[in-house]
Amino acid sequence: MADFTKNKSMEFPRVVDIGHDAIDNVPGICRDLQFGRNGLIVTGEETYKAAGKKVEDLVSPNHDIATVLTGNATHENISIVENAAKEHKASFLLAVGGGSKIDISKMVAKNLNIPFISIPTSVSHDGIASNRASIKSENVSQSLDAVSPIGIVADTKVIGEAPYRYLAAGCADVISNLTALGDWDLANRILGEDISSSATLIAKYAAEEIISCSKLIKPGLEESVWVVLKPIVASGVSMLVAGSSRPTSGSEHMFSHALDVIRPDTALHGEQCGVGAIMMMKLQGGNWERIRDALKNIGAPTTGKELGFTDEEIIKALTMAKDMRKERFTILGDRGLNRSAAEKVAKVTGVI
Repeated sequence: MADFTKNKSMEFPRVVDIGHDAIDNVPGICRDLQFGRNGLIVTGEETYKAAGKKVEDLVSPNHDIATVLTGNATHENISIVENAAKEHKASFLLAVGGGSKIDISKMVAKNLNIPFISIPTSVSHDGIASNRASIKSENVSQSLDAVSPIGIVADTKVIGEAPYRYLAAGCADVISNLTALGDWDLANRILGEDISSSATLIAKYAAEEIISCSKLIKPGLEESVWVVLKPIVASGVSMLVAGSSRPTSGSEHMFSHALDVIRPDTALHGEQCGVGAIMMMKLQGGNWERIRDALKNIGAPTTGKELGFTDEEIIKALTMAKDMRKERFTILGDRGLNRSAAEKVAKVTGVI
């Protein structure tokens, strides 16, 4: 019998604080995590007004805090924030904002080997808990290996004050786990790719929880944020268990990346993944109507027009999708969809 040699390392947040006025607990969490004297808040102009200033006021009595305002998650902004952290001799980061501020902080925390707390002001995707960072490079998003937050503080009141569109997009991103999991299972059966049953269960729970609660998720209800946050965090944790984005990113994400190439910044990432999941579930032979209906219940887009793309752009994205991440085997296979097949699946599902 061969010697047993398997080994796996997993990194998880130590503190997850979700709920009304959770942001008030940031100073205590910093104390409990034994953070050093100097800290850097990573935020943006609007997110500073929404929550960054409050975090600054709360933490400043016990720490020497500097604040840097930044924009999109680009390599240039990562360098700017990293230099600010070095100049301030920061021993920890507080990421206050949406996905871009958290993704920047993930990369800076990794590069400087310091911890960070994720303090989302909106949840348009499932990245608030994961160790993957989506970084833009020449209008193309790259999913890079980073570090997970040591803590997550998700204030339902703060997130509830963000435009509802972001929450709906976050729901769509998590629902799209179902097609990502279908792709992973396919790769396991055809190519023998390793699959994590634990990560699969967690990612599936997250998607199913959003779908089952889809009629309860409405604009202007803080409780809707509460319902959504736990599955969103769980979705991020599934990536930590898997050691990759495999349980939450498949052909539907490749479709989304193709849309970003065709016309960047037209729709939110989660919105695009949701629409992509409708079509990819059809290709997988699953219940695509269930995904579509859940998205409609929530108020997320289900058509190319609602995303802001023309029929021709949707078809083009479907034919391009296979080239977005060639190393990841999905229902699109090696050859992808030709124009006729792309047009057919988009029409049958009502996306065009």
